[in-house]
Amino acid sequence: MDVLIGINGGDEVGELISLAGWLRAERDLQGAVQVVRRQVREAELGAALDVLSVAVGSGGVGVALAQSLSVWLGARRSDIKITVTANGRTIEVDAHRVSDPVRLITRVLESSDGSES
Repeated sequence: MDVLIGINGGDEVGELISLAGWLRAERDLQGAVQVVRRQVREAELGAALDVLSVAVGSGGVGVALAQSLSVWLGARRSDIKITVTANGRTIEVDAHRVSDPVRLITRVLESSDGSES
């Protein structure tokens, strides 16, 4: 399964580059992170922003991704949010307003394999 991660707010391109580097440094995620162009939606003008695609399989990679995203978000100074899309479901996480981002991200990843909590 591929998980798409986007950035909303702040310097979106700079933050996306930062997040890509952060995730690629994680041992469990090495080789699984790519920057891709998402498709332009009908209501949008021009090119779509880049998103990260993370290949998540078995072996706890989803949990590692959720934990890594949570730590990265907690270290942000600007008011940004990430969107996490897996299997047609999308959540938006604002680290400064969500008390447990790991649990929220893990729920959307778990539900994508058919096991809703």
